[in-house]
Amino acid sequence: MSNDEFKGRLAVVTGASSGIGLALTERLLQRGTQVLAMARRSGHLHDLHERFGDQLHWLAGDVTRQADLDKLAQHARSLGPIDYLVPNAGIAQLADGLDSSAFDRQWAVNGAGALNTLATLLEQLAKPASVVFIGTFLSQVTFPGLAAYIASKSALKAQARTLAVELATQGVRINMVSPGPTATPIWGTLGLDDTQLTEVAGTVNQRLLDGKFLDAGAIADVIVFLLSEDARSIHGQDLVVDNGYTLR
Repeated sequence: MSNDEFKGRLAVVTGASSGIGLALTERLLQRGTQVLAMARRSGHLHDLHERFGDQLHWLAGDVTRQADLDKLAQHARSLGPIDYLVPNAGIAQLADGLDSSAFDRQWAVNGAGALNTLATLLEQLAKPASVVFIGTFLSQVTFPGLAAYIASKSALKAQARTLAVELATQGVRINMVSPGPTATPIWGTLGLDDTQLTEVAGTVNQRLLDGKFLDAGAIADVIVFLLSEDARSIHGQDLVVDNGYTLR
């Protein structure tokens, strides 16, 4: 994979101000890609802007609001065709497995938000273009309290596979990356206190082959690969990057 193939191209990344989205944005900027990043908060994007200048374009927005997605499309239109799209914005919340409202809340971001991002930007995608959705390793296992989160990501996976077939004739290649336990701020949003988080981390680490959470950059590297020409024959796949968690 050559960095040259990314130079001068345009990528759109949502949920770009922290975690995997931020790491991916940095990886793409390092390869000379123009990145249009959208997030509800600026987070560390200001730091990246200081390093990369006008190569990075940032827009405040929420993927659950069509008006914000329309603003994203308008901004992208001024920059040119979109070569790479990663609808990364996502949330995770603990809830009772029978609480259907928990699914509605998380689907609004993890599923509908991602799909509406693609739908809004579809006419602006280059030919060819590559799209990578974000799933979860938990679609292959279980995790008490996260049924709604897992269901939202699993439903997105089903739609991504079908879209990979439906949009292939338009030159759009679609895949998914499903991160394993990754050290990102999303763990702090689950609703667990510090003691509970420590206990969960200890239990999870026992199943990881090197005994520690992945870093966001490791996930970003896999996303970059799937976006690249090296992955040009890969369609509709869910690449699980979980440090061996699902092997045990």
